[in-house]
Amino acid sequence: MKTLSKERRYETLSYLPPLTDQQIVKQVQYLIDQGFIAGVEFEENPEPETHFWTMWKLPFFGGASAQEILAEVRECRSEYPSSYIRVIGFDNIKQCQTISFIVHKPNQGQGRY
Repeated sequence: MKTLSKERRYETLSYLPPLTDQQIVKQVQYLIDQGFIAGVEFEENPEPETHFWTMWKLPFFGGASAQEILAEVRECRSEYPSSYIRVIGFDNIKQCQTISFIVHKPNQGQGRY
């Protein structure tokens, strides 16, 4: 068993190596399959005391596919390469965010997390 290197951890899945686009699509598809509404957010400095992320466009209320959401992640990544980017899922029954995971960390290899 290997000890993880000391680095800041962010939200769900942050202990894993950077996610590939295929892995992001699988996670987003799960989110959609659960009936959650997907969204993309970004933030340049996501410190714990900062609880505000900027929404990239509007949430995908129209039942967007996982590939469409990945395309938005890529577009956000190209426009804001120095920001952290996450995918979030809203539960329209509970009226709250239920899932979020980082898909891009700046200065991290291929630019994905």
